[in-house]
Amino acid sequence: MLLASLMIMVVIGGFIWRTVAEAPYPAGHDMDSRLTEALLPPADAPDLVTRAAIANIAASLDARVILLGADGQVIATAGRENAITSHHPDLDILHLPRGRTFRTWRINLSDGRILAAVGTRGFNDGPPPGFYYLFLVGIGIGIAAFPFVLRITRRLERLRQAVEDWGEGHLDTRVLERGGDEIASVSRSFNIAAARIQALITAHRTLLANASHELRSPLARLRMAVEVYKVSPNDDLRGEIVRDIAELDQLVEEILLASRLEHSGSTIERDHVDVLGLAAEEAARVDATLLIEGEPETLVLQGSSRLLRRLVRNLLENAIRHGAPPVEIAVRFTPVEQDGSGHILITVTDRGPGIPEAERQRVFEPFYRPAGHSEAGGSWGLGLALVSRIAASHGGIVSCSESPGGGARFVVTLPITIKQAAQAKSK
Repeated sequence: MLLASLMIMVVIGGFIWRTVAEAPYPAGHDMDSRLTEALLPPADAPDLVTRAAIANIAASLDARVILLGADGQVIATAGRENAITSHHPDLDILHLPRGRTFRTWRINLSDGRILAAVGTRGFNDGPPPGFYYLFLVGIGIGIAAFPFVLRITRRLERLRQAVEDWGEGHLDTRVLERGGDEIASVSRSFNIAAARIQALITAHRTLLANASHELRSPLARLRMAVEVYKVSPNDDLRGEIVRDIAELDQLVEEILLASRLEHSGSTIERDHVDVLGLAAEEAARVDATLLIEGEPETLVLQGSSRLLRRLVRNLLENAIRHGAPPVEIAVRFTPVEQDGSGHILITVTDRGPGIPEAERQRVFEPFYRPAGHSEAGGSWGLGLALVSRIAASHGGIVSCSESPGGGARFVVTLPITIKQAAQAKSK
């Protein structure tokens, strides 16, 4: 396409050159006309005198010379008789039988007569045959540009093939990034997008596989309990069935919530949330100790009350399940800027065995199973993965470290401004 575009531009330029630059010359200037009239006999001169003057001009110019009257009729002509196959002063180019090309030079006289001389291209100082020069230039441009065009088309073909391969399911397909032109930029963008989508699909596949694996255990226990209950119903089996159903319900709910958080982005519902009141309710539910640091009016932010409650609940339940009492939750405000902006910190600690430093980042992966934990002990499910995603949906982060008194320490950092807290307090 690029090569064709260059050739088209050359052809268009040649056409314009031929139409404008090589157009038939207009009538001579007034000085030329007056000089020619001084050399020629007047219009009423005898034909013999006029023919003699035309013959002299033709001989001196070595050209075919024609004198036309005001009515367009030929008055006199002289010169090479075999030079012209067709002629008229208004014609620009005349062709010999053998293919040679002639030009017409003419002067319009004041009495209406026209003097025309026809000769080879060297007969006058007209412009060069630009159309043919442009044609040769176009061929040269095409030959010179062909290697570059071929290189570009090959790179585009590789990019197209990579896109098709990736679309057919080969998610590890990548394009070679070379150079700094637009094709290289598109290749880099494709590689980045392909890597992100591959990571997303891989995460979804992993989540589905892990969820299927985690659902298998409570389902197997539930089926066995139901079969036994059919034969020998009792309260213990009934309670076990209820617990298994609750576990399944919670796991399904967490899977759906994780999916919604991953696709909804920042489109979660937002309201003024009293973080302190929410933490107090969840701490009382699991008999954890609540610590308050800072003024309560600074512990209000804009967010989803339902999601933030899930965040606090998952942290507390994780500490109770994998840690040891006492379990403590602390909520405090930390100012950062002079305009009153800062962060609300939600800290949950326990006195359990803690988490090895090498695994403190991986605990936020869905269904992560720490080293040394048997399958019977179960994984950490989606609890901490949801905590990380809920914090991110509110512009915050979550981290894991060692508690000063031993055990694990989880800290959620959420951005907040005093203006938001004041608006919430006024309501």
